[in-house]
Amino acid sequence: MKTLHKYLTGQVLASLLLTVAVFAFVVLLLNVLHDVLPLLLGGHVSLWLVLKAIGLLTPFACVYALPMGFITATLLVFGRFSADQELTAARAGGVSLLSLITPILLLSLFCCGLSAWFNLDIGPRSRVAFTDLRRDLIADLVNAQIPEGRPIRDFPGYIFSVEKNHEGELENLIIFRLQNETNIDTMIRAARGRLKPERANNQLLIDLFDARVVEFGQHGNQIFSSPTLKLNLGLNAVTNRITKPKVSDMTFWQLRQELRELNLLNFSTTGTNSLAEPNGLQQLSLSPATNASPAEMASFLQEVEKTRARQIEQVRVTMHRQVAFSFACFGFTLVGIPLGIRVHRRETNIGIAIALMLVGVYYGFIMLGESLSAHPEFYPHLILWVPNFIFQAVGAVLLWRANR
Repeated sequence: MKTLHKYLTGQVLASLLLTVAVFAFVVLLLNVLHDVLPLLLGGHVSLWLVLKAIGLLTPFACVYALPMGFITATLLVFGRFSADQELTAARAGGVSLLSLITPILLLSLFCCGLSAWFNLDIGPRSRVAFTDLRRDLIADLVNAQIPEGRPIRDFPGYIFSVEKNHEGELENLIIFRLQNETNIDTMIRAARGRLKPERANNQLLIDLFDARVVEFGQHGNQIFSSPTLKLNLGLNAVTNRITKPKVSDMTFWQLRQELRELNLLNFSTTGTNSLAEPNGLQQLSLSPATNASPAEMASFLQEVEKTRARQIEQVRVTMHRQVAFSFACFGFTLVGIPLGIRVHRRETNIGIAIALMLVGVYYGFIMLGESLSAHPEFYPHLILWVPNFIFQAVGAVLLWRANR
């Protein structure tokens, strides 16, 4: 048994290292061609910085390469093991399949722990480090201060949410002014915006277009509308602050903190701050204030609450994806071993083709859950667990039948 266990474990480890290296190279190549190669060809960076960028992307690539490599390794090894009649010889000697694959199952659980480390911490950190390196090379102050796709809390007393930021041209902005760090007393929503940094005065001007402002106060809520609006922010408070990464690049613990902050966020109806006060929003060009009707206020608040719910669900989906994807190695192992035995082929291309097909099915559920992150009513964070349950259940049945 020791000889058989050493033989199979060695074969799987050798194939695993080779397949992980191949898949990691493919993932790296796609990222290098998209992000790094244009900078190198344009003469913006040196070869050393390109190698550094590739090194930062390697842990991120291993997040996807490790599960793909494991299912490919099990298909290849057990396909050859069955085709060479070695499995028949082991069974003739009284060795069951389950006792034969015990070390492989333990190895898959170890890879699940390793995958969790990459998914929850190392992978996001390396991706953020690469993004910071690339941003430092090609981005200016505009893109550094107002990144897109996540809530921005780098300006004290404000929260920004920008859907798109293309070289300072903003789309779909939501700006909250905070009271007591968590209570919101003013909200601004604008369809478009433009950033105009003034480096000499260390200020950041934001021109807003088609803006609507809601102010909460003790004597009721008021809504303002204006085709143009200007916001002036000082950059002294954020010069030395570290901006948070996008939600998709956060570690698990950063996501937990982000989710906690979003859940604590509430709307204040007793705040006394006003837009006209010196510490309020500066340089606002607003039309005369008009009391909003209850229907208008309810519609606006409902729209903002939907935006907050989508942000919460996006964070929740990312957290569940990181945890659920960490168990992919175990499910792939349960499916890969009996399929490799059933295929009964030595050819490498057959095993790789089956592995890619199964990986495509698994990632299909992951992509479906992420695409529905803007629709909390469908519970997309639970969809991310479906492929694990399917692969583990199907793999357990196939193993039981193969063992018989």
